[in-house]
Amino acid sequence: MDILVIAIAALIASGLTLFSGFGLGTLLMPVVALFLPVELAISITAMVHLANNFFKVGLLGRQANRSVLLAFGVPAVAAAFIGALLLGWLADLPSLFDHQLFGDPVAVSPVKLTVGLLILGFVLLELSPRLASLAIDRKYLPVGGLVSGFFGGLSGHQGAFRSMFLIKAGLDKQQFVATGATLAVMVDMSRMLIYGWEMSTHSQQVDWPLVIAASLSAFAGAYLGARLLNKVTFKTVRLTVSALLLTVALGLISGLI
Repeated sequence: MDILVIAIAALIASGLTLFSGFGLGTLLMPVVALFLPVELAISITAMVHLANNFFKVGLLGRQANRSVLLAFGVPAVAAAFIGALLLGWLADLPSLFDHQLFGDPVAVSPVKLTVGLLILGFVLLELSPRLASLAIDRKYLPVGGLVSGFFGGLSGHQGAFRSMFLIKAGLDKQQFVATGATLAVMVDMSRMLIYGWEMSTHSQQVDWPLVIAASLSAFAGAYLGARLLNKVTFKTVRLTVSALLLTVALGLISGLI
């Protein structure tokens, strides 16, 4: 059942990313976190995210802008490594406090609290017209790489900051998509070095059929989304997705999830 639910979530999430404003990792990770520990959910989502972006790079990779890849990508790779290390450190910390919720004992851990707050923050970021349309000068690309890479390593939330910095990098539409996908692959490969080490200690918890099913579903979602939705933005869908993410964020913060 968990494989079926996560595969369906990957299919829908991948399709929604074409017009909802949220990235695949932002939408998929909370669903995986319903079945697995948060740190493991982030690792598994990273594998699906990496596979999906390899797919995109295979289609458009030649259009990526090399100067942007160097200016933004190198700092992003280094920062993603640090963010992933911080995630592993948070996962090993004991619970902050225990409390009763609906009559049941729940524990609030540092990693759940951190990721919950980040989801909450990024939902507000995506929904803010002013922040969502914010464009930062090209000269700050290395700074953007550090910020985007760090949050990519810590929680998988890298797309919003990456777009802020790439939107004024002088890229045409194809270059923008190709460069973004290539940068995502670079960050994913960097953080997977740490996630892979962490996952080796929890190898018995990694459901590889789940990872494969979610990856294939994400490919199908991207294909169907492009065919059926034609990249149209639907405000109602964005608000619905935001409400679901806010629910998950509050669940993590409270310890319910």
